[in-house]
Amino acid sequence: MASAFGHFGRRSIQFTGFRRILHYDPCNVVQRSTSEIRSFHLNRNVDASIPVAMPALSPTMTEGTIVKWHKKEGDPISPGDMLCDIQTDKAVITFDIEEEGILAKILKAENSKNVKIGSMIAVMVEEGEDWQNAEIPESSESSSEASTTSEPSSAPSAGEPTARIRMSPAARKMMEEYNISSPQTVPATGPHGMVNKGDVLKYIQTQHLTKIDLRKAAQVPPSPQKSTPTTPSTPTSSPVTRVPPSITVSPEGGYQDIETTNMRRVIAKRLTESKTMIPHSYVSIECKVDAAMKLRKKFIASGTKISMNDIIVKAAGYSLQRVQKVNSHWSGDSVQIQPTVDISVAVATDSGLITPIVRNAAELSLSQISSTTKALAVKARDGKLQPQEFQGGSFTISNLGMFGIGEFSAIINPPQTAVLAVGTSVLKPSAEGKPCSFLTVKMSYDSRAIDETEASQFLEKFQQVMENPSLLMV
Repeated sequence: MASAFGHFGRRSIQFTGFRRILHYDPCNVVQRSTSEIRSFHLNRNVDASIPVAMPALSPTMTEGTIVKWHKKEGDPISPGDMLCDIQTDKAVITFDIEEEGILAKILKAENSKNVKIGSMIAVMVEEGEDWQNAEIPESSESSSEASTTSEPSSAPSAGEPTARIRMSPAARKMMEEYNISSPQTVPATGPHGMVNKGDVLKYIQTQHLTKIDLRKAAQVPPSPQKSTPTTPSTPTSSPVTRVPPSITVSPEGGYQDIETTNMRRVIAKRLTESKTMIPHSYVSIECKVDAAMKLRKKFIASGTKISMNDIIVKAAGYSLQRVQKVNSHWSGDSVQIQPTVDISVAVATDSGLITPIVRNAAELSLSQISSTTKALAVKARDGKLQPQEFQGGSFTISNLGMFGIGEFSAIINPPQTAVLAVGTSVLKPSAEGKPCSFLTVKMSYDSRAIDETEASQFLEKFQQVMENPSLLMV
């Protein structure tokens, strides 16, 4: 059984592992899986602190955003308590902790963005210890986010060491807002010389500083700090005040720079990798969907609401069972045929596109598919999907028919080998001259894993079942 060790003193305390949490160790970060319960020991002195690190809540997660803290400093923590909500690259997931103790310090406030996995986000102490005087472990790399190496306002003389100033996130933000460029000028009262928010507030009051407009500060040189007039001085090497990265307006007002979310950054990275690394090939087919539309009306008349997309998901599941090569993953130099048909359905959210999964879609009824997709779509838009609900699909469907798009090409979602792009139905004459509704679908497929014949066979089966939906009822 794996263990992590940190040497802080003589006393040995045992803690149980908590689900999907990175246990912090000064020399190593060890990830615990959801199903495993492990233990580790911290040899530490009484009053020593227990670091809590940013966990990895999805395989592709490299950083996250603290959305909300469910506990505040000084609150007792019991196993199973919700500690905080974290925005990953896919969804907002609650961080449940299985430790017991007192939350002593919150190092990453709400809305702290781009917090790297393994970075320290909080500090706990054992029950009964003095949480107000808990120390932040200096040996942790995660404290670097709460620490800042600041440059002096003027260039240091030869041989003079550059001071290393530690400050809390709240103190750092306030210093930027009041254009305090030299942290050394603020007397620090926090542990190990850390500058906290109270120190900055006291400095602001004694120096009679006024808050500045950060947007204007980015466009013009910073004005003097004090509100009282001062004699102009020559420019120094003080760093320019940074602008919050959310929205930057151009001086001419012609455009806005909007910071991307974690999800959109991951989407951009994965789509770029997909288009550059995967040899995309395309094949499309037209399906007459009058019978499918009649089937949908029959369900609605009987009190069961289903959509055309539900029929498309079922038809795709039917076809994947019969052309299994399309229901696969590309892994290194091999194709892995997936044992079940798990269809990812693209859902648009404010943060970006996410693909919750309809598990074992080929075995579900149309009403089951309908209820499943509706529930997943609501959770996706609310940011409440759990990792198992959007990770591990074997095939993807992207439907833009509701926007009136006739036909489009979708990008493969690796490690999957194919994605089906669905457009809107169009009324036009059939071969017999009768007006019929036709739907065009285009499949993008990985030509390393699927050849033209297999792609064509899949679409042939899909067309067959869309034009004869009674096959879905068998």
